[in-house]
Amino acid sequence: MTLKTVLVTGGAGYIGTHTMVELLGQGYEVVCLDNFSNSSPEAIKRVEKIAGKKITTVTGDVRDREVMSRVFKRPIDGVIHFAALKAVGDSVKRPIDYYGNNVGGSIALLDAMHERGVHRIVFSSSATVYGVPEKLPIEESAPIRPINPYGQTKAMVEQMLLDWCMADATHTAISLRYFNPIGAHESGLIGEDPHDVPNNLFPFITQIAIGKQAQLTVWGDDWPTPDGTGVRDYLHVMDLARGHVNALEHAFGIGGHATVNLGTGNGTSVLQMIAAFEVASGKKITYQFGPRRAGDVAACWADPSLAQRLWQWQAKLSVERACADGWRWQQQNPNGYRD
Repeated sequence: MTLKTVLVTGGAGYIGTHTMVELLGQGYEVVCLDNFSNSSPEAIKRVEKIAGKKITTVTGDVRDREVMSRVFKRPIDGVIHFAALKAVGDSVKRPIDYYGNNVGGSIALLDAMHERGVHRIVFSSSATVYGVPEKLPIEESAPIRPINPYGQTKAMVEQMLLDWCMADATHTAISLRYFNPIGAHESGLIGEDPHDVPNNLFPFITQIAIGKQAQLTVWGDDWPTPDGTGVRDYLHVMDLARGHVNALEHAFGIGGHATVNLGTGNGTSVLQMIAAFEVASGKKITYQFGPRRAGDVAACWADPSLAQRLWQWQAKLSVERACADGWRWQQQNPNGYRD
């Protein structure tokens, strides 16, 4: 039996849009639920244009029981759950909002799934659950020690899903701990669209190249890394999208809960990323060094071998390709979906 209709919560967001493209390309029907608090309806139109297929869209919050009742009136075979607040720094300032939205929203979703007999979910977790890594690369068996409220919410939902699966043998949940998504769909029609000043390195660099930001601050030049700048595992968003579809297909064939890393298994420093983007864009990225930020770590990259063993997934697209695709998106959409 093959999954037919997939509910994607937070589907209009950065990773959600790319995952919906992949789902539609694999023959699934998609229902998208989004409250558009940090996304745009235009993104869904762009996905439909790329895929040449329609998406059933429900506007509303996953915590709204009336909305969820509407969503589950149609048959749903499985769920991919992205809907969440996602900025680490913001979570430190507004922890209760993050617990209410990320944990409370997941509880409401599982309640609605239970009422309708939907037993399979892929959860958008994060490598932030590991906190400061003891060793590299990071395996799924590494200690769970998040150091900010955002990471805590992801760890809490993972635990909740484990308990949900333990309570009923028909339940399946896969928590995908992914590292640093970058890039965009090759069409340039969809990509990352921060509403404010970008929190992450890659969209900040693209905005410098397009003229929206003046200069990048590189936080620390004295880390114990080859060039002194922080090292991260940067994963093309289309590889990440493919990983979600693979996980969903895997979930239909097994029971229980699994936590799986999605990353390239390689680290790229801030200066290496700047150099790669300059080659891809032909633009000079101006930067200055600042002091280390509290809570930052020197290096972090994944051991992605479990995903390879479980469903033959591995990252195929390079950092250079992600830079080229991300620059295409930014050039074609200097103001994101507001253009």
